[in-house]
Amino acid sequence: MGARAFSDLLETADVRGLRAYWREASPHLPQPKTRAEAEIIMHRARTEAASVSLRKRAYSHAWLCERDLPSGLPDQLKPSAERLYPIVKSAVGISVNFKSEWLKPAAREIQGAMENAVGDAYAEGRTDPEFVSARMAEAKERAAKALFGNALP
Repeated sequence: MGARAFSDLLETADVRGLRAYWREASPHLPQPKTRAEAEIIMHRARTEAASVSLRKRAYSHAWLCERDLPSGLPDQLKPSAERLYPIVKSAVGISVNFKSEWLKPAAREIQGAMENAVGDAYAEGRTDPEFVSARMAEAKERAAKALFGNALP
């Protein structure tokens, strides 16, 4: 199997075929142990291969970026790639405020507790809005009770 066959496997994103090719062409090198590992390597190779179409390189770039993995796409192609496959980032907005200047430090404490709850939820892989919102509400209530007891402002 030659360079053209390898390029075709990259273009079609044939992970099974690429694993077979790697075993045959480079048995002396470390081989991907899992399909997931091979898929990561394939997407990285697609971003670097000039023989692969821009649309497919852009897709692999987005796939890698979504997973916080490094992309090999050249900098000059990144704007085009990101127009083809925009990278979506999730965010959570948190704002706690009190009218009284005396309570401003408490607002920062409560906001910090809510930020930690979001961070913990994301660390657990729980990013669905309902779950995150519930965790934030619980953290807000716990922090407020710790600061004010049952006499909530």
